[in-house]
Amino acid sequence: MDDELSDSKQPESVAAVLKVFAILQALSERDETGISELSVRLAMPKATIYRFLQTMKSLGYVRQEADSERYGLTMKMFELGTKALQFPDLIDLARVHMQLLADKTGETVHLGQLIDSEIIYVHKVDSKHMLGMYSRVGRRAPLHCTAIGKVLLAWEDPLRRERILEGCDFKRYRDKTITDRADFAAELERTRAQGFGQDREEFDDHIRCVGVPIFDRLNQPVAGLSVSFPTFRYSDDAEPQVVQMLQQASRVISGQLGCTQFPLDPPPAAARRGA
Repeated sequence: MDDELSDSKQPESVAAVLKVFAILQALSERDETGISELSVRLAMPKATIYRFLQTMKSLGYVRQEADSERYGLTMKMFELGTKALQFPDLIDLARVHMQLLADKTGETVHLGQLIDSEIIYVHKVDSKHMLGMYSRVGRRAPLHCTAIGKVLLAWEDPLRRERILEGCDFKRYRDKTITDRADFAAELERTRAQGFGQDREEFDDHIRCVGVPIFDRLNQPVAGLSVSFPTFRYSDDAEPQVVQMLQQASRVISGQLGCTQFPLDPPPAAARRGA
């Protein structure tokens, strides 16, 4: 066993984390493993391994065969791994375009993805101004009152959208927050029809946001890209230009992710005529 795992000087919490990851690593090396085998391989008491396995099982990361004491990893671990892979690739592709957007607008640019029934900011470029939107990478934000949340849901598969919305509490953050599910459904229709999402001081006071979705090789939304403005620097007249810049950035990033038919582009004239 590694010295780190046997080091009695490790704080109890650190030692517990090391044991959890040692068990996960051992489980990843074989389809199914028993407690006795894990105890021998990791030089841990059976009772300790059983306790950790039961905790990981309750969290959904470990499965136990019904007719035995053998354990294995679940698809939840696979999902965790794929998310970890997606973030760097997406960020690397988006970074230059986000910096260009920030340079051209002078404002804060965010990249966000769906997690549970919220969004999480995975990258940002700060405003050049002293006064801008407060945020940080890793911060979560609600779906129903953010531009990124709206675009991710507006282009989502309807069945999955309904399932996601079941976890949305429609909490009121500001006077303009949409708190009625029917009103929010209408907002999503409007978002899709106009090709971009808006946050009109719905989440933070005195902050306006404009956002667009980013699509993957299946032409499904995988992230949202937004520009945030203090209301006193926001201009309705300049909005179309900002939207155009966002859509162009999304078009390039989506293409690099394998998107073959950019959903924000209008259909060909023949398709519109029903030919």
